[in-house]
Amino acid sequence: MEIKNINILGAGGHAKVVIEIAEELDYKINEIYDQNPEVSKILDYNVSNNLETLTEKENVFFALGNNFNRKSSSQKYHFANFNLVHPSAIISTRTKIGVGNVIMAGVVINSSVKIGSHCIINTSACIDHDCEIEDFVHISPNVALAGNVKIKEGAQVGIGASVKQNITIGSWSVIGAGAVVINDVPENVVVVGNPAKIIKSVVLK
Repeated sequence: MEIKNINILGAGGHAKVVIEIAEELDYKINEIYDQNPEVSKILDYNVSNNLETLTEKENVFFALGNNFNRKSSSQKYHFANFNLVHPSAIISTRTKIGVGNVIMAGVVINSSVKIGSHCIINTSACIDHDCEIEDFVHISPNVALAGNVKIKEGAQVGIGASVKQNITIGSWSVIGAGAVVINDVPENVVVVGNPAKIIKSVVLK
C-alpha cells in the first residue's frame, strides 16, 4: 500500500483536530512545525520551530486557524495538493473542491457546491446547494448556510451562525457566533446579532 506522507504547519488546538483526521486517513506525519518557540510538543508528536527547513518540504498542510496566516503560508511553502476529509462527512459527488482544505466530522455539503482551497469546514457545518466558498474561508462548527450563499475570500462564519439563501459575505469579513444573516455583508467588517448588524471594521495584519 502506498504510504501517504504529510508535513503539518501549526501546533495549536486546531492542529490537534487536523492531526487526528490525518491519522484516521492513514497519513504518515513526517514533521510538525510551529513558529512559537515555546511549543515543543503536540499530542504524541515533537514540534520543530525551524521554519527555514519547511521551505524544502513537500505536502505541507496548513493546520492554522487564522485565515490570513493560511494565505501567507500558501505563498511560502509547497502546500499539499489534497484535502483532509473526515470519513463521517457527507459530500455530494457534484461538489467541486480545491486543495488544502480540512473538512471535519459531521459536515454535510449538498449538491453543486464550490469550495476553493485552504478552507476550514468545521465540525457539523451544513452547506446547502449551490453555495460558493472562496479560498482561505473558515466555516465554524454548526454553521448553517442556506442555498446559493457566496462566501468571499478569507471570510469567517462564526460558530452556530445561520446565513439565509442568496446572501453574499464579503472578503475577510467576520460573522459573529450565533448571528443570523439576512442581508448581504460587505468586505472587511464584523457583524453580530439577530438580525446581524455591522459593529466594526476588520483590520488585516
